[in-house]
Amino acid sequence: MEIYLPIAEIAVNMFMLLGMGAAVGFLSGMFGVGGGFLLTPLLIFTGISPAVAVATQTGQIVASSVSGALAHWQRKTIDISLGVILIAGGLVGAALGVVLFSWLRSFGQLDLIIGIMYVLFLGGVGGMMLVESGRAMIRRRLGRSVAARRPGQHTWLHRLPVRMRFKRSKLYISVLPVAILGALIGLLVAIMGVGGGFIMVPAMIYLLRVPTNVVIGTSLFQIIFVTAFAAVLHAVTTQSVDSVLALLLMIGGVMGAQFGVQAGLKLRGEQLRLLLALLVLAVGVRMLYGLVTTPTDLYSLTIATGAPE
Repeated sequence: MEIYLPIAEIAVNMFMLLGMGAAVGFLSGMFGVGGGFLLTPLLIFTGISPAVAVATQTGQIVASSVSGALAHWQRKTIDISLGVILIAGGLVGAALGVVLFSWLRSFGQLDLIIGIMYVLFLGGVGGMMLVESGRAMIRRRLGRSVAARRPGQHTWLHRLPVRMRFKRSKLYISVLPVAILGALIGLLVAIMGVGGGFIMVPAMIYLLRVPTNVVIGTSLFQIIFVTAFAAVLHAVTTQSVDSVLALLLMIGGVMGAQFGVQAGLKLRGEQLRLLLALLVLAVGVRMLYGLVTTPTDLYSLTIATGAPE
């Protein structure tokens, strides 16, 4: 069943969009990621422009993250105080990101920059997670204990000033690296249309030493507010949000997220990280392929806008 998307100016299959939203929502609940790192490329592959894909699917991220976060809230696996600091930094980063998004779009370089950023971030993060999770699984198969990330096991980041106690995570650390991490994620939300969980989850585990059982719920909690803020900014400043597309993705995302939470609870931490790493790398390879291969249409026609000379 074809449906016309007014802002994207393209007709697509409605059930395909619902299925994409459900699949990404499943991953959101399972891994604690917003799912934008996968949904944005999928929308681009279907013919939707990168600008509309980035701005619109932030709404789907909010919907699926709310669904997943509610499930974690019931299990008390969300550190609210840690999430609030991440949100504060994220709002600042998202505001800066929307400004940069508009600037790149005005110069006609937005599509290229989005593609390059996806390849670099997905390749780097996915590679590191693949190596670490692979080593952990090998150690477990050999009967060796998998080193646990103990709460309170601090690094130099934790010795920075302005410390705060996070009871749910059992940490007493500086809020500076937490806020900076939140700002970075907010920047990525605005420019790349991602929830940022594919960077936030490993960063919280390996840099901040947040317990794994708290990371996913806290990540989803932060994603809700920062991504919603970015979506509103995009709607007001860039007018790239397609409400019809966003609604279909939201419906699918909410349904998929609940099943994802249940699936995630049945897997060990290193298994979850390995699956996420493979998925991240697969999307990165596909984006790289799109950048280096010759497009089917060598030229495109667009309507020039701007004040007459």
